Amino acid sequence: MDYLLFTYPNCDKCEAFKAYLKQTTLEGREFNLSQKESKLRVREFLDRIKRDEAGAMILPIFVLREEERVVGIFNDPQELDAWLKSRA
Repeated sequence: MDYLLFTYPNCDKCEAFKAYLKQTTLEGREFNLSQKESKLRVREFLDRIKRDEAGAMILPIFVLREEERVVGIFNDPQELDAWLKSRA
């Protein structure tokens, strides 16, 4: 499994998610949503991304993949941790 992590600068939740990932064996790539390349890449997942009441994307956006296939999209480490434990 690998991941794509979409974050934004100065986002406390994003930093917490990155700290959590350092404690796992998962490998992946981070995308900074203040950059054009990252904004283009996140569009692939727009139909599956959670949004708040105003329609804004909820950050961070963690896309877990298995052989290039999306197996889950998570917004906080607890969601991901629970999902990983359910598969163990």
